[in-house]
Amino acid sequence: MGNVLAASSGPSGGVGAGGLGLGLPEPAPLPAESASPATGGGSSSTSSLADFGAAAKDTQLENPGTVEELHKKCKDIQAVTFEGAKIMLNKGLSNHFQVSHSINMSNTVPSGYRFCATYVGTKQYGPTEAFPVLLGDIDPSGNLNTNVIHQFTPRVRCKFAAQIQDSKMAATQISTDYRGNDFTASLTVANPSIFTNSGVIVGQYLQSVTPALALGAELAYQFGPNVPGRQIALVSAVGRYTVGNSVWSGTLGQSGLHACYYQKASEQLQIGVEVETSLRMQESVATLSYQIDLPKADLVFKGAIDSNWLISGVLEKRLNPLPFTFALSGRINHVKNNFRLGCGLIIG
Repeated sequence: MGNVLAASSGPSGGVGAGGLGLGLPEPAPLPAESASPATGGGSSSTSSLADFGAAAKDTQLENPGTVEELHKKCKDIQAVTFEGAKIMLNKGLSNHFQVSHSINMSNTVPSGYRFCATYVGTKQYGPTEAFPVLLGDIDPSGNLNTNVIHQFTPRVRCKFAAQIQDSKMAATQISTDYRGNDFTASLTVANPSIFTNSGVIVGQYLQSVTPALALGAELAYQFGPNVPGRQIALVSAVGRYTVGNSVWSGTLGQSGLHACYYQKASEQLQIGVEVETSLRMQESVATLSYQIDLPKADLVFKGAIDSNWLISGVLEKRLNPLPFTFALSGRINHVKNNFRLGCGLIIG
């Protein structure tokens, strides 16, 4: 599928003539008494500067990503369950354009047919990314979800999302990310309206402090007639610590605490723990999730259990040599005595 499916050194020492195998003799060192003080001092200073430059190069900080991606590794291995029957057909029309047709039959979500299209442009800033990216899906009633992502420069990326329900604009969101060498600043505006003088503005900043530690802050401001006092602002501190195959991430603010821990135990097993605490609701939920990858069996399984005794799991099995993927989803809540089962087939 090309770009559609794509749309995510140690210091080298100098080599002498002898190292190249030319057989030339190494120059003899000068006697200590023949070296002048100026020459000796200059050599020491140059060596110190070279060592400092090499050390600075080794500890050069990298871009930490966005605050939105802070808990991404832990979220990616959590099971996203579905209920009922689902059939999806994916068709690639070119290296840049792909369409899909899906039919969903369920008692908990609206059933029916949806059409989805994805376009990926030709502007590339890396081997695995190309822009612009346009995604959209629509149902026979005209309900539409759309996303547009474009990177204007190597540092500036913009995203636009909109949702239309019952012929009305239900939600809109515009965000811009500026990626520096060792920081990322983001600004998001959601549901702005000049008629009701309402909307949400979110500013985010994430800075790499060390190669393993990134710290930042988030400011969310909401205004409108439905907001108590017509306006409210929330400030949160964010951070992420990465060591080896482990990632610790957390968000602490006036609304509560959100902490995640991710561990890649092996090539086949990934584990994640998430704790969400709401100060307003006075409740906490802890979730333990894991993902098992069996490449030789073409099988991926994601499972999770939380403190509310909700157990969920999703199994995906590739049916080689046919271009089919079989998906099985299950979720059970022992406290509420509720069980849901889903079965799906993905073609393409």
